[in-house]
Amino acid sequence: MEILNKNSYHFIGIGGIGVSAIARMLFLQGKKVSGSDIAPSEITDDLKKLGIKVFIGQKAKNISSDVEAIIYTVAIKDDNPELLEAHKKGIICISYPKILGELSKNMFTIAVSGTHGKTTTTAMIGHILKKVGFDPTVIVGSKILGKNSNFLAGKSKYLVVEACEYKRSFLNLNPNILVITNIEADHLDYYKDIEDVKNAFTEIAMKVPKDGFIITDKKNKNIKDSVTKIKAKVLDYKSIKTDFNLKVFGEHNILNAQTSLKVAEVLGIDKKQATKSLKSFKGTWRRLEYKGEKDGNIFYTDYAHHPTEVRMTLNALKEKYPDREIICVFEPHQQSRTKILFDDFIDSLKIADKIFVAPIFKARETLDKTISNEILSKALNNFRPAKSIENISDLSEKTDFGKNSCVVFMGAGNIYKWVDKIIKR
Repeated sequence: MEILNKNSYHFIGIGGIGVSAIARMLFLQGKKVSGSDIAPSEITDDLKKLGIKVFIGQKAKNISSDVEAIIYTVAIKDDNPELLEAHKKGIICISYPKILGELSKNMFTIAVSGTHGKTTTTAMIGHILKKVGFDPTVIVGSKILGKNSNFLAGKSKYLVVEACEYKRSFLNLNPNILVITNIEADHLDYYKDIEDVKNAFTEIAMKVPKDGFIITDKKNKNIKDSVTKIKAKVLDYKSIKTDFNLKVFGEHNILNAQTSLKVAEVLGIDKKQATKSLKSFKGTWRRLEYKGEKDGNIFYTDYAHHPTEVRMTLNALKEKYPDREIICVFEPHQQSRTKILFDDFIDSLKIADKIFVAPIFKARETLDKTISNEILSKALNNFRPAKSIENISDLSEKTDFGKNSCVVFMGAGNIYKWVDKIIKR
C-alpha cells in the first residue's frame, strides 16, 4: 500500500461524501491533507473545523510543492486544472475507488453494495461491530448521527465500507463478506440497462473468495441472476427474525437491520448482543432524518432519489404519521434518471398527499429541455395537488403547510439545505 505511506495528500473533490472519509482517515493518521471542491458545503465546513485546508474553486496553484499524492473523485474530468497540474509535476494520482481497493487489500473487508439501503446498512454493521468490541474501520456514504462523521477509525483487521456500483467502482474492493441489499435499474447514464447493472454485481460477487460469504435476498430475481455459479457461500438475510425494535422506522430499515444482523451472525457475534447493540443505532444524515417541529408540523430530510427509495420513505412516513398530511418537497436528481424512470416517479411520489417539485439537480449532464420539474409536477397533478417551484422563496410564497402536516424535503442534491430555513422563517 505504497500510496497510503505518503506524508502529504491533496484531494480533488474533497467535499464528496466518500472522498472526505479518506481525507479524514489520513489526517487523523497525522498526514498533511488539503483539498478542493467547486462549492462550499456542510462536508467542507466539517473538514475545515477538523483542521484540513480546503480550497473552494479548483486551480493549479492549489497543488502545493510538497504534495506527494493526489486522490480524486471519479466525477472530475480529465481537463481538471488540478489534475493537469499534478500530472505536469509527476505526482502520483489515484481515484477514490482505487484508494478503497488499496485499503481493503490487507483488511478483512465487509463491502455493502446494492441499489438502495447500502448507506444505512453499512452504518448499522459498523455500529454493531463497534459496540461488541470488534473495533472496525468504517467508511459510510453519509454522516452517522451521534458521531457527525462518515469515517470511524479502528485498530482491528475489519473494514466495513459502502461499495458504490457507479462506473463499477466497487470492483476495486476485495470483499471477504459482500452484502447485496437489492439490485434495480439505476445510474442509467452509465449502465446500458438492468442486465448491464446485474453483470456488474456478478463481477463483484465473483471476487468474493470460496471461504467468503455473500449476504443478500436469495429470492430477488435480479440478485438470483447475479449470484449463480458463485464460489462463495450465499446466505439470505431474510432468515433473520424481525422481532426487535429500532430507533429508526420504516420497513426498509427492518430489511437493513436483518442484513446487519446476518453479517453479525457470520462473524460469530451473539445474536442477543448484536440485537441489543442495534437498538441504540440513531440513523444517518439525510436518511429519514428528523429536523424538528414548527407550527404543529413535523419536518424531515431524506436522500431518496430513485422511485423505490421514494416509495419506501413515503410509506414509512404514512405508517408513522397516519393522522397527518404528508407533504413532499422533491428535488429530482439527474435529468436522465428523471426521464427514464418518469412513470415510476409518478407512481411513487403520488403516495404523498401534496407534492412540490424543485428544479432537477443536474450532475454530470448537459441541459435536456425535454424533461423538467414543470413537466413532472404537471403529470403528478393528475393524481395529487402538485406544483413546480424554482427556489426556496418560491416555496415560501406558494406553501401553506397547515398545522398538522409531516413535511419531507427529499432528494440527493441540495434540497436538505432548505429545511432549516423553512423552520426558522
